[in-house]
Amino acid sequence: MSGNKLFLDTNIILYLLNGDFTLAETLNNKQIYISVITEMELLSFKNISQNEETVIKDFVKQCKVININNPIKEETIQIRKKYNTKLPDSIIIASALYLDFPLITADNDFKKVEELSLIHYEIEPGQ
Repeated sequence: MSGNKLFLDTNIILYLLNGDFTLAETLNNKQIYISVITEMELLSFKNISQNEETVIKDFVKQCKVININNPIKEETIQIRKKYNTKLPDSIIIASALYLDFPLITADNDFKKVEELSLIHYEIEPGQ
């Protein structure tokens, strides 16, 4: 994988935090970017333990969190209209497009977004 900057979808962080070693190797020495939506999704799981919240917050501190600005808002609207993606997914996609960074996800729904530089991650059996 070329380039040093990657945009991560929420599911990738969950796999990583659950011990996916292949993913950890892939992301090693990369600059990681996430949407503020991903940060909110991670921290808003029902019944999250204090320890899990601490681990997530520590991980997020190592990432560059991208907030929603006007260009991302406009791109979100266009993506949602064109591809009928869920609003949170549309914001994550629009943020990656705004930065022009590859987006790594396990979500098959993202494959339909033609403009996106997508790295589709397949979880290994047994993980």
